[in-house]
Amino acid sequence: MLDIKFIRENPDLIKEAARKKHIDFNVDELVTADQKRIEKLAIVESLRSEQNTVSDKIPSATPEEKSNLIAQMSILKENLKKHDEELREIMTEWQKLMLRVPNIPDISVPEGDDDTGNVEVKTWGEIPQFTSTPKNHIELCEMHDLADFERGAKVSGFRGYFLKNEAVQIEMALWQLFNERLIVKGFTPMIVPSLVNKKTLMGTGYLPGGEDDLYRTQDEDYLAGTGEVATMSYYSDEILEASQLPIKMAAFSPCFRREAGSHSKDTKGLIRVHEFFKLEQVVLCEASHTESVAQHEAITENVEEILQELELPYHVVVNCGGDLGQGQVKKYDIEVWMPSQNTYRETHSASYFHDFQTRRLNIRYRDESGKLRFVHSLNNTAVATPRIVACILENYQQADGTIKVPKVLQKYMNGKEIIDRIKKS
Repeated sequence: MLDIKFIRENPDLIKEAARKKHIDFNVDELVTADQKRIEKLAIVESLRSEQNTVSDKIPSATPEEKSNLIAQMSILKENLKKHDEELREIMTEWQKLMLRVPNIPDISVPEGDDDTGNVEVKTWGEIPQFTSTPKNHIELCEMHDLADFERGAKVSGFRGYFLKNEAVQIEMALWQLFNERLIVKGFTPMIVPSLVNKKTLMGTGYLPGGEDDLYRTQDEDYLAGTGEVATMSYYSDEILEASQLPIKMAAFSPCFRREAGSHSKDTKGLIRVHEFFKLEQVVLCEASHTESVAQHEAITENVEEILQELELPYHVVVNCGGDLGQGQVKKYDIEVWMPSQNTYRETHSASYFHDFQTRRLNIRYRDESGKLRFVHSLNNTAVATPRIVACILENYQQADGTIKVPKVLQKYMNGKEIIDRIKKS
């Protein structure tokens, strides 16, 4: 959510943001609704003031005056009720429009309709070379008894899976590795709720608009698709001190996504599943664009450093306008090489929002002058599993069918160096 004063004063910036992000939003409609809100609010406040004035006169009035004042109060009360109801209707429409306002993308965000318009800004690592066609992670899982997709579908339906044996060890090793590296960098480790209420999702910007991809409970709560949702609400309706910033949290949680718009994509395997685990970087910092940019680069670098330790080839892309969410100012995707697909696949996303989320969640801080300001927020996938497990299996497969274990993970797996669980016929 943006400041309405900023919106009124800069409607052309909002129009440009909607154009660049390919979001259908009419800022003129909001400005008109806001003018109605201001005018009606003035009428309501004037009537309330008049009502208070008349009410104050009644105790000291003569019987005749009191009768006239009571009659006047009755008329004022009815008039106020009418305008109050009209104000509520106007406010409802105004709030709906306010929740749809797109945030302003950074000037460095490239033009583009969708993810095909994203621009590569960095590559790292050597693409592995194979003497024969590399196997995909599904084949490798079946060869080494690392996952059971047939029984997964039997138990939980489409995209269901059981992870097994060394694949489980790799997944848990990744959680430990990423968590350890983030703690050293000042992040507070947290295990956060996946079950969240509607207000929490509204605050982070996943509602309205993201309903189709969310699982909903019979109690009208939701299962979140990222730990960012609960973590961002940790400080909702609170006032922080400038000395506390930046606040850096490493939030771990189970995650759930319906993948409603991706029904035909990655229908098998571990790349796109309904239930997974995620360690998320969430940062709250002072209300400074310069600080937000610095923190954005830092959380992206945190992931890059660990991917380099894992020796996984990857590239970084800056997302184009059409591939940005409503609230994002700028976003990087990190994509790891998938040998079987001969391409990079997204494994991490890093975004900053300025005060878009914190206005909704009412997270403020008192700056050095004592002024209350909304903090800026950022988030970045530290690691999402089992997707990156699939990347490791494919990149570390050997010519004899075995799979190497990345050196940095071996200490978490009792020193295991090779996965050789090939089923003998």
